Amino acid sequence: MADKTTDEGVDNPYESPGESVYQQIEQAAGSQFIHSDGLTKCVVWALYAQVVVAVISIISGFMEYQLLTDYERGVYASQDEAVADGEANDRRQMVIAIGYGAVFIISGFLILKWVYRANYNARQLGAVGMKFTPGWSVGWYFIPIMSLWKPFQAMREIWQVSHNPKDWQSVEAGSILGAWWAFFLINGWLGRVVYNQSNRAEEIAEFKQAASLSLASDVVGIILALVTLLLVNKIYRAQIDQYNRLFSTP
Repeated sequence: MADKTTDEGVDNPYESPGESVYQQIEQAAGSQFIHSDGLTKCVVWALYAQVVVAVISIISGFMEYQLLTDYERGVYASQDEAVADGEANDRRQMVIAIGYGAVFIISGFLILKWVYRANYNARQLGAVGMKFTPGWSVGWYFIPIMSLWKPFQAMREIWQVSHNPKDWQSVEAGSILGAWWAFFLINGWLGRVVYNQSNRAEEIAEFKQAASLSLASDVVGIILALVTLLLVNKIYRAQIDQYNRLFSTP
């Protein structure tokens, strides 16, 4: 008598995995999800610090512009007084520049670490077919030419997966992504213009132009920080919502 091809108590090796198998896979991925509460809070505070320092820089920039205007109009009664005010202005601007640089480096490090974590967590939500690895979602910021669009694509992918990991390709990028990247590029371009203009300036009118551009750069920097803050919070909350929906036990 021929053996039965399948027994009631034996699993068929050719049968497609059941729903429970997929749930086990999801649970395994979910167990590697790293909650980013602390990191996100650090990024938020770093961005607030950027705004505060930029506001201080704007106030100081207006003071510098007024000083240059006074030089131009010849309002100083003595050269010693003019030199003293100029040196005081330079010291103030240097202190602010050092503080600005320190905040920029710290916040930049935290934001890139957050981007890496967000990409990693997006994968733990069960997304398949992501084009950007956690490493390259950060690495593209440092590659000339490619840095003009690749970081945006990586962030867009994180946004899409965070909002619908199962069908992320169909998710439309939010308008906030376009605004974030536009201000990011404008801010970088203005920074280079200010640097070049400041180095070339020789006449008072040229220094005033550099000061005006610096003020514009600070304003754009504030907008960029606020838009980045909004973007980070939206992606973070979307990932937490997806994690709770997929992996939290009822």
